[in-house]
Amino acid sequence: MGLKIAVLAGGTFEPERSVVAANDVIAALKEAEHEPELVMVDGGLVDTLLRSHPDVAINCLRGADGESGDIQDALEAANVPCVGSSAAVCRRAYDKAGLAEALQAYHNLTEDVTTAVTAQSLMLSRRAFGAWGAEAVLSQVESRISSGYPLCVKPASASAAQGVCRVENAEQLSEALHEALKLADRALVQQWVEGVELTVPVIGTGWNAFALPPVEIVPNAGWYDAAARATAGAVELHTPVRNASLSPSEPDAQAIRAEIERAVLEVYRALGMRDCGCIDLIWDGAQAIILEATANPNFAAEAPFAQAAKAAGLTLPNLLNELAESALDA
Repeated sequence: MGLKIAVLAGGTFEPERSVVAANDVIAALKEAEHEPELVMVDGGLVDTLLRSHPDVAINCLRGADGESGDIQDALEAANVPCVGSSAAVCRRAYDKAGLAEALQAYHNLTEDVTTAVTAQSLMLSRRAFGAWGAEAVLSQVESRISSGYPLCVKPASASAAQGVCRVENAEQLSEALHEALKLADRALVQQWVEGVELTVPVIGTGWNAFALPPVEIVPNAGWYDAAARATAGAVELHTPVRNASLSPSEPDAQAIRAEIERAVLEVYRALGMRDCGCIDLIWDGAQAIILEATANPNFAAEAPFAQAAKAAGLTLPNLLNELAESALDA
């Protein structure tokens, strides 16, 4: 007998795309002989869950609604197991400023030499910037980040490249920081990294987790900014990543891909993620520079997660079936 599964959709960020993903999930769950129900998230969510008593939930919310850990808190309050990581882990993954520290802690614990690296960064809080004159630090940024301009400015916690800017000089830097700090309490100034942009889905938990084929992201113009992410046809996805994008040598390309997947698993385990997730990075020609981790992947059929699963020979119905059963047993 199939499970009764609440598929959560709607929310405040890109609700239409959330519903598209939820409908794809519902179709796959029906094919796997479960009993999915679309649940639109609103002020009566917990009451709805308490009345319907689903066996498990799958979160198709986008942005902070789905990634910040808040929806996981609500599900835990309603005693409904959810596919994916706990609320605490979602918060850890959502905080880009804590990624380097998590990787260092992982290294200290395992004593392994880590493959994953993060971009050289400077973090500023809204309070320090606005109340304590941290803006004066901006004149020192070039000495703190050795690559110099261009730089990347991003909110420490935001989704879909919201508030992420490429800045070419100090004047742009100040403006970009003010904008980023409207979206989050902290912002990151980082070296701008050029290279092959990838997202790598992962499934499983702990040492049983494994990476799906890396997905290469190629914008048709410019870089993979918020507008490109929100516009249909603005990017090309190559699943798996083309070997020629990594190296003209086939053996070297295979070795690089293995290194990328190793780096991704380090991040996944360092953050304590379970069931599924996606790690975004840039291969700069020498190393895998991690951009961010998403503990709540987009399950839409055309999104990278499902495309990578397909490339690995996994069907969405079978994959969601395994994830639902894993959440139930957690």
